[in-house]
Amino acid sequence: MDRDRILLTPGPLTTTLRTKLAMLRDWGSWDADFNAVTARVRQSLLKIVHGEDTHVVVPLQGSGTFSVEAAVATVVPRDGHVLVADNGAYCKRAAKLTTLMGRRVTVLPFDEAAAVSAEAIDTKLAEDASITHVVLIHCETGAGVLNPLQAVADVCQRRGKGLIVDAMSSFAALPIDAREVRFDALIAASGKCLEGVPGMGFVFLRKAILDDCAGRSQSLAMDLHDQYVYMEKTGQWRFTPPTHVVVALAEAIAQFEAEGGQPARLARYTANYRTLIDGMGRMGFMPFLDPAIQAPIIVTFHAPGDARYDFKAFYNAAKAHGFILYPGKLTQIETFRVGCIGAIGPVEMQQAVHAVELALQDLGIASGEPAI
Repeated sequence: MDRDRILLTPGPLTTTLRTKLAMLRDWGSWDADFNAVTARVRQSLLKIVHGEDTHVVVPLQGSGTFSVEAAVATVVPRDGHVLVADNGAYCKRAAKLTTLMGRRVTVLPFDEAAAVSAEAIDTKLAEDASITHVVLIHCETGAGVLNPLQAVADVCQRRGKGLIVDAMSSFAALPIDAREVRFDALIAASGKCLEGVPGMGFVFLRKAILDDCAGRSQSLAMDLHDQYVYMEKTGQWRFTPPTHVVVALAEAIAQFEAEGGQPARLARYTANYRTLIDGMGRMGFMPFLDPAIQAPIIVTFHAPGDARYDFKAFYNAAKAHGFILYPGKLTQIETFRVGCIGAIGPVEMQQAVHAVELALQDLGIASGEPAI
């Protein structure tokens, strides 16, 4: 094969050659040139959410989950009480890490095929005044559900509760405006819709809560307040930064801005999504979610009902034709997932659909129609 396989996953993603090439140079972690790159990335990130007046952004080494854990430990007091709205695997992860951080947790369950309900959150907050913070996964990529960020933020603001938003798979693609949506913390990462490489997360913190965050974290490495104070004072990271990841992200952001920013990225991903849905539908595949709550980020499909279907064999057949799919994350039924994000467009998505068609042929499966 004369090209890299295309990643149809929710991250890591397929990246451009320009982004890959940015990683060919070595950087000194305390050097002024690298510090300037870090500063430029932080300024650009704040612009994406229009948060220059209300928020700061703190980068952190590691995967996105590192930053979710850091945000909870930094923002929530040790005697705080967190309500996690749960409609999928990443919500459950947020609840688990919050518990491991020693914070009290209440889980409010929803069906994984439905969006969380702001009204149900409001009712729960009215019932239990001890709840101090709400955790919301904006795009729950376990199934691909888009949750109602604005409505939940409005409830939290009205009730005087803090809001922590995991925007890992939505940031830079779906609109998020800090001037309209009040959140205490919002978390995203380099290897998602900005189309950088994995290895760095970042957390937007509301300026009004910053001083209260001092000393809350029980972790040295994940103390976002300490990281912020040190960066503001020195321009440097406290501990060895992922230098190549940072410069790749700077290059990816330059391409994001040249493309037209968030609206343009959403338009491209939406075109990818429509191409995927149309093509898979022609083969009989059925999406798991109602289109009304489906984000154009990753799509969960029911597995084919044919007895010859086996995900591992299907995965390997699609891989042989140049595309990496993603396993299902649901517990109740067999599914698989196909991402619509990354440095790809509708042409690559058409090729992906063709690869799936060839994979079915390789397995002797006539249709993607599910058993249900």
